[in-house]
Amino acid sequence: MLQIRPVKGEPVMNLNIRKACEADLESILTIYNQGVADRIATLETEEKDYPYMSKWFHEHQGRYQVLIAEMDDTIIGWASLNRYSNRCAYDGVADLSIYIERSYRGKGTGKALLQELEQIARLNQFHKIVLFTFPFNNLGQGLYKKCGYREVGVFQNQGILDGKFVDVMAMEKVL
Repeated sequence: MLQIRPVKGEPVMNLNIRKACEADLESILTIYNQGVADRIATLETEEKDYPYMSKWFHEHQGRYQVLIAEMDDTIIGWASLNRYSNRCAYDGVADLSIYIERSYRGKGTGKALLQELEQIARLNQFHKIVLFTFPFNNLGQGLYKKCGYREVGVFQNQGILDGKFVDVMAMEKVL
């Protein structure tokens, strides 16, 4: 059990990080759809449904794991290692996803998930983690930079979000 430093005036939070199981999918889906709706974490614009998330979960076994963060038996965040490329030359590189329930963002849950996910990546012979974020996602970039990720560069007009081209920043960490 990890203790998360509170924001001023809030109690210390006890956080449990564990490997996700199929029973966690509804919570994972809810938190992911918050990220879709908030337009700060993904280029996806339509919320996903349970069959989509179930298929995604079954593709995240073995080296490509999913972790959840829970507090008082409530899931408040999740993170996953994702396949970066189908080309065998990139087998040592994992892509990263982290999504935190709205009311828990900026309180240490992402950092705890990220640190545990990095340990799992090392155990599964990944030598590097990459991620893609929006340049305007200051909270996410703050987390990644604190944890030793570096900005590789910005793809200008990389994707379309709500009918407008947006830039996407690439970041990496060699483990």
